[in-house]
Amino acid sequence: MSSKGFGMPTPATGGAGQSPAPAEEEPAEPVILADDAELDLSADEAAARVEETLAALDAELVGLGGVKRRVREVASLLQVDRAREQFGLSSSRPTLHMSFTGGPGTGKTSVAMRMAAILHALGYIRAPRVHVVTRDDLVGQFIGHTAPKTKEALARAAGGVLFIDEAYYLFRPENERDYGQEVIEILLTEMENERGDLVVIFAGYQDRMATFFSANPGLSSRVPHHLEFEDYDHPELMQIADLMVAEENFRFDEEARAAFSEYLTIRMERPNFSNARSVRNAIERCRLRQARRLVGLDRPIRKEDLVTLTAEDIRGSSLFEDDQEDGAADESTGQV
Repeated sequence: MSSKGFGMPTPATGGAGQSPAPAEEEPAEPVILADDAELDLSADEAAARVEETLAALDAELVGLGGVKRRVREVASLLQVDRAREQFGLSSSRPTLHMSFTGGPGTGKTSVAMRMAAILHALGYIRAPRVHVVTRDDLVGQFIGHTAPKTKEALARAAGGVLFIDEAYYLFRPENERDYGQEVIEILLTEMENERGDLVVIFAGYQDRMATFFSANPGLSSRVPHHLEFEDYDHPELMQIADLMVAEENFRFDEEARAAFSEYLTIRMERPNFSNARSVRNAIERCRLRQARRLVGLDRPIRKEDLVTLTAEDIRGSSLFEDDQEDGAADESTGQV
């Protein structure tokens, strides 16, 4: 890796009566291990940080077995690549651009953040940073506007990960004058530049992303890692709900947990369901109803009152009201 940006400032040349500045030292050549040497991969400090990140991924994200397995494979590839360098085995730098496909609320952004931490620990990017953008952040409204917007996003992501959500909106073949193609061309150039340390992750629904890559062979050839994020099932969503509630120092009482399970069964069948995102939104609304209930109590409240979500807080949702039809509304309305 280049040492650019990490060297000490070069001393100024000495004037009259001053000793000349010492010559700048050449960077030390890497020590190459002998052919019969043994290398303990687990003893690498970077490997320890990677393992911590992988453990956090397992602990914090429910399910996603296939995704977690693929993340471990990528991490293993990079660790072995570092080991090969120490034995003087030259090979091309692995291509790390990725595609994350799946529905909303399946953990794509969270996994991207963990991936950035792994890449940073192993020296493939300068910072464990994820810059999230959509089409609106990249595509301009008039001629000459797109390139500056795209390059600004690339500059902000430099040294880290550029996460392009709903990336398929960059390609609109039905509109010959659309500026999304200009974004793709700029991205292709940047992704091909081996001197950079930018990793691009394209994300979106699986079927639309498949169309996006099939229509763009240049992009497809530069994205070797495809991770599929499946929708959560009901037990996994309940586990996510329990984790979210505990994180906020709340708990369901027995009847509330049963009510929330029933709520999920109904909500999963309605439009605009967004997996863990819908669970979080539902819990936020439960907290609103709990607060309203507590303020209305005609008695002093205890700590137990403050931490407990009851069935009343859950069943106050309009989803349980047969005469209401707004349960299928977009969650942005806050009415479900």
